[in-house]
Amino acid sequence: MNTTVYPGTPYPLGATWDGEGVNFALYAENAEGVDLCLFNTTEDPVENVKIRMRERSHHVWHVYVPEIKPGQLYGYRVYGPYEPENGHRFNPNKLLIDPYAKAIAGTIQWHKSLYGYELGHPDADLSFSDEDSAPYIPKSAVIDPNFDWEDDKAPNIPYHKSIIYETHVKGFTQLHPDIPEEIRGTYAALAHPVTIKYLLDLGVTAVELMPVHHFVRDSYLAEKDLTNYWGYNTIGFFAPDVRYSSSGVLGDQVKEFKAMVKELHKAGIEVILDVVYNHTAEGNQLGPTLSFKGIDNASYYRLTEDNKRYYMDYTGTGNTLNAQMPDVLRLIMDSLRYWILDMHVDGFRFDLASTLARELHEVDRLGSFFDIIHQDPTISQVKLIAEPWDIGEGGYQVGKFPPGWAEWNGKYRDCLRDYWRGADSMLAEFAERFTGSSDLYKDDYRSPTASINFITAHDGFTLHDLVSYNEKHNEANGEDNNDGESHNRSWNCGAEGPTDDPLIIELRNRQKRNFLTSLFLSQGVPMLVAGDEISRTQNGNNNAYCQDNETSWLNWPEADKELLDFTRKLIHLRKKHPAFRRRRWFTGQRIKGIGLEDIAWFLPNGTEMPDENWNHDFAKSLGVFLNGKGIKAVGPKGEQIYDDSFYVIFNAHYEPLSFVLPPEKYGNLWIKVLDTSENSIKEEGDKFKPLDSIKVESRSVVLLKQPLKK
Repeated sequence: MNTTVYPGTPYPLGATWDGEGVNFALYAENAEGVDLCLFNTTEDPVENVKIRMRERSHHVWHVYVPEIKPGQLYGYRVYGPYEPENGHRFNPNKLLIDPYAKAIAGTIQWHKSLYGYELGHPDADLSFSDEDSAPYIPKSAVIDPNFDWEDDKAPNIPYHKSIIYETHVKGFTQLHPDIPEEIRGTYAALAHPVTIKYLLDLGVTAVELMPVHHFVRDSYLAEKDLTNYWGYNTIGFFAPDVRYSSSGVLGDQVKEFKAMVKELHKAGIEVILDVVYNHTAEGNQLGPTLSFKGIDNASYYRLTEDNKRYYMDYTGTGNTLNAQMPDVLRLIMDSLRYWILDMHVDGFRFDLASTLARELHEVDRLGSFFDIIHQDPTISQVKLIAEPWDIGEGGYQVGKFPPGWAEWNGKYRDCLRDYWRGADSMLAEFAERFTGSSDLYKDDYRSPTASINFITAHDGFTLHDLVSYNEKHNEANGEDNNDGESHNRSWNCGAEGPTDDPLIIELRNRQKRNFLTSLFLSQGVPMLVAGDEISRTQNGNNNAYCQDNETSWLNWPEADKELLDFTRKLIHLRKKHPAFRRRRWFTGQRIKGIGLEDIAWFLPNGTEMPDENWNHDFAKSLGVFLNGKGIKAVGPKGEQIYDDSFYVIFNAHYEPLSFVLPPEKYGNLWIKVLDTSENSIKEEGDKFKPLDSIKVESRSVVLLKQPLKK
């Protein structure tokens, strides 16, 4: 190789191919020297060419190497003091992954050389390792950024019309019999016509992909022959994980990801990424040196003030990225913009987002991270969803994120679980959650769509397990069942785990329909976890983060087709009727010219709910009138939106109840369209008149429709 080099430029960071060569740029403020190391193949134990980067501008080291092309493998060796007590962990014996690498060609092979110190040394991380890590660490790869997007356009589906489907790239297709075996579990499989047809038939509008940023399989899991299946252990914030590529490792994974997005967009389906900018895979002071730690540890991480040997840990993973540092903040923003502009994704769900809000120690919702996103013309225009908590003090921040953000509503999940399992809970909170959680979001000029409603998520029981287990069963994780949440708000309906009892099976099926019906009739944005619609089970494991096997994968051959059919009809019912997806809050006030409230609440005897009933913890049953003429929103051309009116009856009592329908002013004809006790959703069911009595089975939901008079 011709090793003639030019000075290059400090921007853009990373490796940028211009058709004639590649510019390399690396931020390392405290470094004293940087070597660019080039490799011919992924099997090379040492670099073939080592180039000293002599140019430095604004803490960025840079060099331009002519004639090299996409597919070139590279890494860095960075020189500086090894002083852990001062926060510096430079060790040029460690080959380092480029923080801006667009592709990473392979996965880590765990070996003692990956640590900056000598494993087993009495001085622990204060010792120094001179063993070369290059044979064991994956190399960064130069990519060709060109891709034929054709006429790709973002679907731009508004929140109030969104149905989010949380899924895992591998787990969704790994066992699918109708997808070619050679691409199962990959980006290509998620773009396969069979997958897209399923998503369209189901009615979802967005797939929220669990982490696809290149991540690391933790060493302690590798020792147990387990893996980090969920992927919340990022090492490359620009690189789509190579494990989900069916086409190659030298940048082919990038093109395959783009092709997946393009096909989903053609079908009108958005792509939202679950992203982990709060920490990296390098762990605490005893963790490996893979990238950031060796490039500039004191800049990239939050270190304790009294002893910079140690890391602030708000995430439970050993470290926290230092989003206070301008160049680290730039890394996060550059990553977000890259996934929007180059990879065409439609939004992000931020793991442990409260961590990013921490300015010093306390959570500050007006932290610089949010200020910068708010003013960014690209990032501010996509869907931004916060997981609004971390494990630090004051980290539970549900309802406290800025306007423009939506949030996973953990209070919705807890309330709905308590309601349907019969726990002591107030009807007042149930009403809040059902109508969009105005107590959390209204005072900050946010709308009901700030609430991402969910019953289950990847973390915890599946829907089937929520109604089948009282206790977690995580023995397969190798932690003596001590991992995972112990307070699940679950109810096994009378037997722990699998049972042949037909009454228990019927009750469990009804409870699943109750949860799904509550979710899709609630105001806010519903999120469904992949597999809940086909009764996927993890056999009671509520923390399957390390189970890359049949425990986590969707078992398509054993899909619950009845529940799938019910869920499809339920989703399409929601999508058809704007009464269930309002953009503005209910007021409970009478509507001018109509004389009826936009919403009204009723006791089983047909009278409106008096104030004293709201805070009874024994009350499990109520009726809700949703006025289709009280939506108070306009369409894209300014036209007033009207819909049928609906009456929803919730009976979480353990016995059937008779409900008297509201008087004639609320409607002179009611048609039953849904009954969870009958597994029934149909446009034209039984008809009822005002003040008729309707029997509602125990633990069930009934939905009646008052057709709109044109």
